[in-house]
Amino acid sequence: MAFTLYYGEELGRYSFGGGHPFGPDRLDAFWRETCDRGVDSRVDIGPPATCTEEDLLRFHTGEYVARVRAQSKTGTGLLDYGDTPAFPGVYEATACVVGTGLAATRQLLDNGGRAFIPIAGLHHARRDRAGGFCVFNDIGVIVETLRAIHGVRRIAYVDIDAHHGDGVYYSFADDPLLFIADLHEDGHYLYPGTGAATETGTGDAVGTKLNIPLPPNADDDRFRDEWPRVEEFLHAARPEFIILQAGADSILGDPITHLALSPASHRLAAERLRVLADEYCDGRLLGLGGGGYNRSNLARAWNEVVEAWLD
Repeated sequence: MAFTLYYGEELGRYSFGGGHPFGPDRLDAFWRETCDRGVDSRVDIGPPATCTEEDLLRFHTGEYVARVRAQSKTGTGLLDYGDTPAFPGVYEATACVVGTGLAATRQLLDNGGRAFIPIAGLHHARRDRAGGFCVFNDIGVIVETLRAIHGVRRIAYVDIDAHHGDGVYYSFADDPLLFIADLHEDGHYLYPGTGAATETGTGDAVGTKLNIPLPPNADDDRFRDEWPRVEEFLHAARPEFIILQAGADSILGDPITHLALSPASHRLAAERLRVLADEYCDGRLLGLGGGGYNRSNLARAWNEVVEAWLD
């Protein structure tokens, strides 16, 4: 089955400068590992793309999109309460992340297969504001586009980033056809402080969200013990399309989190989701890099996902 890795310097422009945890060298670290493993010669390389304002407005409010555009021109000020500063060209850089996700989605729907985008998975952005280094929420735009343009209704979103994907969860908490399984560090110890096991959705969507908070220092054994709950949840959901946010900040040694996984947990999640996608989604599986601030960790973890999805 075809696999496409989306890579290009345009994606690396989504960063907050040298020395920042979300710096421009994250993409380079991933690509060096990809080439060292010889994976670059085994995949189709897809080019970055950009999105339109109309695409963004399927998820974000018009007022917020206009604000990002304005602050992108000045490169000054904050886009949230302190974590996410504007920089010159931030609108265009984030539109590239979103547009590449939409291009990958279209390709998977047209041709089947699997795809991975290393700089993507901006799961903290809300409909009306930024959060946690995330300006526009590419996941939210993809979900709304799958619904509005492609007629895909039953979507599964799996998030193994150390941080709870609050921007996705709270934007779709009442959506009974977006099935969210999120394994993350317990919010008592880590931003954004959400994602309790009791948060299972609201209204008609109760039971369509699975939050699995992990204690600090949770390791591969704990991840492996919890993973069958995700599979049981997804079997019941019977999704038409699966999205994986493969944040690597859950790996031991990340500078801003406290979990102790190894890249083997990313490999496990990717391999098992591949089986589920083949069963329910004609193989359609979209991977997004997410967080990860130890460069060696993200390079290894994301390449484990890529290798697990290669035939």
